[in-house]
Amino acid sequence: MKNYLTFFIFILILTFATSSYANVEMGKWNFIKEVDYCFIGSAPVETDLPESKQRGITYILVYRINKSKDAIVQIAAGYPYKKDQNVDVTIGNVQFDFYSDDDTAWSNDDNKVIFAMKKGIKLTVKGESSRGTKTTDIYTLKGFTAAYNQLFNDC
Repeated sequence: MKNYLTFFIFILILTFATSSYANVEMGKWNFIKEVDYCFIGSAPVETDLPESKQRGITYILVYRINKSKDAIVQIAAGYPYKKDQNVDVTIGNVQFDFYSDDDTAWSNDDNKVIFAMKKGIKLTVKGESSRGTKTTDIYTLKGFTAAYNQLFNDC
């Protein structure tokens, strides 16, 4: 998983630093298509972080590997998560326990998470850093379904 994380962080940085890509915004979700890959992603619309604390880039990605029929959900916290502690992801009234790997959170059932994302209005991520700082990030799901459909239609 760490290889995928490094790869996608590199892609994210490269994508926003170059103009040779197709970037289509739907709501707060962006569809990014390069020659060899594509994904959809969003940044939080609201973050609860103590004022004295800092963190890196925070985002959520949904992507496919090698034209797989299934997609993968990846959440980047911008800090290393507390070891062996779940990350709580809530969509509507449904809570999902993601597992953490360094600064990234993953689901064991991406299909259920994506189904809820299509139906939901907002997605809330609650995590704790390795230093004990608790954070809450809120993502809007406005435009998610359109971006997700484009991910499968154009990739």
